Amino acid sequence: MYNPINMTNTQKWKQDVATSVDFYNNWFLNYAPTTYRNERVAAIKRVDKVLKMTECFRNINIEVIMSHPEILQILRLSTAPPIARDRLVGLAGVNKSLVDSMDKDAILPPRMKKAELAVQLDRIVSIIHRLLDVDIFPWIQLHENPSGVSRKRAASIVADRLCGSLADPLIRNEQEKRQLQAISTYLNRKGYRFVESKSINSYESMPVGTFSFHLNIPVDAGMEKPVNIPVDVAIKRKDGDASDLPLLIECKSAGDFTNTNKRRKEEAQKMEQLRHTYGDDVRFVLFLCGYFDSSYLGYEAAEGIDWIWEHRIEDFEMLDL
Repeated sequence: MYNPINMTNTQKWKQDVATSVDFYNNWFLNYAPTTYRNERVAAIKRVDKVLKMTECFRNINIEVIMSHPEILQILRLSTAPPIARDRLVGLAGVNKSLVDSMDKDAILPPRMKKAELAVQLDRIVSIIHRLLDVDIFPWIQLHENPSGVSRKRAASIVADRLCGSLADPLIRNEQEKRQLQAISTYLNRKGYRFVESKSINSYESMPVGTFSFHLNIPVDAGMEKPVNIPVDVAIKRKDGDASDLPLLIECKSAGDFTNTNKRRKEEAQKMEQLRHTYGDDVRFVLFLCGYFDSSYLGYEAAEGIDWIWEHRIEDFEMLDL
């Protein structure tokens, strides 16, 4: 068995949690304003473009949506109240795959027949017209052209709604980039070399002294064939054998205590599958930043899962790299 890193140092948990929360909040305050400001400028341009192509929402029709399916997201956020994807599906009585394809992938379903597509798009257009937020677009009821100021104000309001819907994914992506970069910088200083996961056929073929991101590890999940589970970071120790399972790191960053405790079972399930497949020698460690309280830490420790705090990355030294 491996020597513990932080899981047994219960006397440090409280201070580590406080330090980690401060670390996360400092990052968020520096990252969020710039990112949101840039995203908001881009969003305003997107909304204004849709206003122009629909004659300021007075001419929303199936032809323009078929030519520009990506505008559905902005259209549904221009209603009162803004309509979620699933809610639009229910109100319009259309296929969920149609709304998801347009909203998530900015395309029309390739297999849907043109006649059926026209019928369903017409239903969507009817709902959008019926629920358009006329407080934001007062010119619609007045049957007049909006001034440049009115159009800009309306575009800004819808852009704020759009940025709000994109906020969580933006933050998650930036959190992951930050944590992977921190680990990469540390390992490079230790003389490790990065390899792309797509070039690794199996963990056995991963060269010693290398590391990779988002590597799939096959596990026995009680099915006919092994199931691949992705791990954020895989590290093949310099002094290890080619056949050894890499050291596995799962990056976790969170901005509140609620979600971390809701999702704590995910790591435990992953650890159970890894142990069931590879035995007790598997080393699976969390890389934590943010709101992970003693309840979360106690749960993971009880499952035999250790962790390293991003604010004290030097604890990687305890992994014998």
